Parts: sequence; structure tokens; C-alpha cells
Amino acid sequence: MSNDRPERDGDSSPSRAMVIYPAPRQVEAGRGLETRLASSRLDEAVGLAEAIDLSVVVRETVPLGKPRPATLLGQGTVDRLALVVAESGIGLVVVDGHLSPVQQRNLERAWNAKVIDRTGLILEIFGARARTREGRLQVELAALSYQRSRLVRSWTHLERQRGGFGFLGGPGETQIEADRRLIGERIAKLKKELVEVRRTRELHRQARRRVPYPIVALVGYTNAGKSTLFNALTRADVFAKDQLFATLDPTMRGMTLPSGHPVILSDTVGFVSDLPHELVAAFRATLEEVLEADVIVHVRDIAHPDTEAQRADVETVLRELGIGETVDQGLIEALNKIDLLSGEGAESLANRTDRNPRAVSLSAVTGAGQGDLLALLDKTLAAGRRLVAVDIPLDDGAAIAWLYRHGEVVSREDDETAAHMTVRLDPADAARFEARNEAG
Repeated sequence: MSNDRPERDGDSSPSRAMVIYPAPRQVEAGRGLETRLASSRLDEAVGLAEAIDLSVVVRETVPLGKPRPATLLGQGTVDRLALVVAESGIGLVVVDGHLSPVQQRNLERAWNAKVIDRTGLILEIFGARARTREGRLQVELAALSYQRSRLVRSWTHLERQRGGFGFLGGPGETQIEADRRLIGERIAKLKKELVEVRRTRELHRQARRRVPYPIVALVGYTNAGKSTLFNALTRADVFAKDQLFATLDPTMRGMTLPSGHPVILSDTVGFVSDLPHELVAAFRATLEEVLEADVIVHVRDIAHPDTEAQRADVETVLRELGIGETVDQGLIEALNKIDLLSGEGAESLANRTDRNPRAVSLSAVTGAGQGDLLALLDKTLAAGRRLVAVDIPLDDGAAIAWLYRHGEVVSREDDETAAHMTVRLDPADAARFEARNEAG
């Protein structure tokens, strides 16, 4: 148990928070890995709270026996924490787990403070960070569905004076009595708007199919370094910070591999353990870039003590998205943050990459190993290319030039009228070339 209790400095403040992780007793029993995971889970919850500028003044792992229907925690724990809340001037308690509406309400009464669970906290972060129209619509839809199930007393989506979705409360917010009819009407409107947004995204995808460069999607646990790597590879300026959920909207940029082949690199929202089901569904369209990717690169924070558990969490979400077969075949693993390793950690990593030909150790910060990743991408995409025999009229210089740009010309023989070529092409490029000929 970690506990940091400052002296009370006046009345409670909405920004002064206590974060508790109700750990099942078998986790507290001292079974090595599980105990470490309980500690990491609390650290992660604190990081989530700090990601939206909450001041975490108390953090604690609370042993959880049989969950109580009324309060989740036992009465003795509830009473003890009530004293901590009062003594520390805490205005918000984050319970890193799932709370039923009844449990949330009863804990708020017992502690005289606002209480949110893990789902509410993640939704709050997403609400404050989403930038694109689709991202904002999706988060709001998820937040409304979550609120409707709880008969929330205040609803601040339509008029608010701060980021996020109002789960945290706070001065200056407009308090609106939530009723099911109003929320239901808003949900219906959001769904219609999302249909239009997705239609626009489909048009964009169709445009990319007409210029179908292979798509390489970066996925990974939140704060694994995806955006930093994305910026390093594409020389882009995507927001990257040592912070959970720094990136919430997908970004795509073109880049050229060492072979000269162009690809589209996609940076996606980071995954997290116990990702709220509301968000898995709401962000499905955002994650369609992953579903359509030719290659998926799993960026891992190899220096994190829970790196294996994080890997499992990411693969679980990918399976939920319907690409379990791709996971089973093996993702490319970018083992990031090697600059933070030394001694045994570095030696273990070297053994890992020796055993797995689809793993590359690198540092998105220093640049070490990035060339190896690009070479592996080239090799992976080349393995999927097929030989195509084509006959191109010599006066169709544009088509011949296109084949040289997008494929590997294995052989070419010219006669008086045509170039007879054998070209190795990506499946997407081969389909594009066939469509071009049919259109011509």
C-alpha cells in the first residue's frame, strides 16, 4: 500500500484527488507477478488522473475481499477512507475499477466527495483530449451512454466551461438536470452525425484505394512512444508527451522506405487495460485504420516493468476488433525505449530479438534501431508482393514509369510496340494497376 497524506490545507478542492485501486485479495497474497501488477495498476491510475491535471494527494491499494453490492468496499474501509478524505481536503475520489450507479452514489454520500470509476476517468480524459470532429462525437456518444445508465444528476455536454465531460464536477460548470429523454435525443442526433462522418471517411478510404500505398499502423499501450516514433519516422509534429493518452485522434502521413517504396504510416490511440466497452465500440471507426492496415507494428515500452501484461492487453483489444488472426500470425514488435535499459535488461532484450525475427529493439528518442525497423517493414511488405507479367505500349510512358516507382521490375524486353515486363508488386498496387488499365 502506498499512501501519501498531506496536512489538510483548508476546504476540499475538486482538483485534490485520492486514487484507490481495489485489489482482489489473491493479488495482495504475494504471488510475485500479481503483486507487481497491483502496484503498477495503481501507478497507472495515478497517471491517468494526473493526465487531466488532478492533484493526487493520496494513493492507496485497498485489499478487496467479496465485493459489497452497496459500496464495493467493506464498511470498515469505507469509514477509514472517509476520515482520509476529510483530513486531506479531497474533493474527488477515483476508484480504479468498475462501480455500479448505486455504489457510486453511496460512496459519494459516505465520503462527501465526488466519486468516479475507471470508465468515468478515461471518458473524462478522452473528452478533454479529442480534437477531430469524429473523435469528439464518438467520445460524447460513449459518455452519454455511460451517463444514461447512471441517471447522472448533472449533464454538462452541451454547455460547459472546461474540457472533458463533466464527470469530475467543479466550479463554473453549468448544472443541467439529466433526464433520459434529453440524453436519448442527443444520442440519436450523434449517431446520425457519425453516419455522415463515417461516410466521409469511407470516401477518403476509397481515394486511398485509388492511390493504395500500403498502410502501416502503429498500435500499442498508451505512453509506449507511438507518437514519438511516428514523428521520428515521418518528420511530423504530432503531439507527443510522456503522458497517458497524449494522442487520441488517428493521424496518417506518407513516408518512403529504404527501398524507395512509399507507405502510409498511421498513429492511433493508445490502448489500456480494462478499456471501457463503451469506448471500444465508440472508437471502432477510428480504429478502422488498424483493421485496414497491411502491416501492424506493435510499439512496446520494453523498459516498463509490466511490458508483458501491456502486450497482452493490446492483443486483447485487437482481437475484440476482429483481427485475432493477424495477431496469431505475429505482429511486428518495435521494442521501444531501449535508451532506458542497462545491464540485465539490455542483455535480456538482445536475447529476445535474437529469438524473434519480427522484433526490433529501438529508441524513438535517440534514433537507435529505427533503420532496422524500416528494413523489416520493407522485408515484410516485399514478402507479400507477387510477380505480375504486363505488356505496356511504349507510348504509355506514364504506366511504365508508375511500375518502376511502385514495383520491382524483374525483367523487361521491348519490341517495336510494347514493353514486356515482369514486375513484383504489392497486392494493393497490383489491384490499382489492373483498375487503371480497365479504366483506360
